Amino acid sequence: MRESLLLGLMFCVASLQAQTPQGTPMGQPPGGSMPRTTNPMDRPGYPSDVNQDNQSNANKIDEKKFVKDALLGGMTEVELGKVAVEKASSDGVKQFAQKMIDDHSKANDELKQIASKENINVPDSLDSKHQSRVEKLSKLSGADFDKAYIKDQLKDHQQDVREFQQEAKSGADPAVKSFASKTLPTLEEHLSMVKELDKAKKTSASK
Repeated sequence: MRESLLLGLMFCVASLQAQTPQGTPMGQPPGGSMPRTTNPMDRPGYPSDVNQDNQSNANKIDEKKFVKDALLGGMTEVELGKVAVEKASSDGVKQFAQKMIDDHSKANDELKQIASKENINVPDSLDSKHQSRVEKLSKLSGADFDKAYIKDQLKDHQQDVREFQQEAKSGADPAVKSFASKTLPTLEEHLSMVKELDKAKKTSASK
C-alpha cells in the first residue's frame, strides 16, 4: 500500500516537470517576461507631448510686439538717415543713409497698412528710447559721426535680421509673416552694406 502511494506521487511530480519548460519559474508564462503594466507616461500626450506643446508656446512670437518694434525701428532708421545725409563726411555713408530713408519709408508705410487691417495699435512717433538714439548721433558730425553711425547701424541691423528671420519662419499671422519674409532680403542687404562700410572705415584707420 505504501509503495503504491509513493509510486503515484513520483508519477505526479514527473508529469508536472514534463509540462513546465526547463528554466521557467513557476507562475511565469513560458518564453516571456511577466505581463508589463501600462505606464501612464507611455500614453499619447503624457508627458512628452505636453512638454512639446509647452515648448511650442514658449517659442510663439508676440506678433503685436514684433509689428510695434519693427515700425519703431524703421521710423528710427528714417530719422537717423536724414541726420546722416546732413552730417556724414563719407559719400559712402551718405549713400547708405539715403537708402535707409527710401527703403524704410516704404516698409513703414506697408507695415502701417497691415497693422490697420489686423487691428494692431502702433505708434505714430518715436518713443524716448529711440528718440535718444537720434539725438545722441545728432550731436556728432564728420568722421566722428560716421564712426558712431556705422556702429549703430551694424548692431541694429544684426538684431533686425534675427527678429525678421524668426517671424518669417514661425509667425502665425499670415500678413505679418509675409511682410517679414518680403522685407528680410532688404535688411540682409543693409547689413551687408554696413559691414562693408565698417570694413572700409577700419582699413582707412589702420593706414
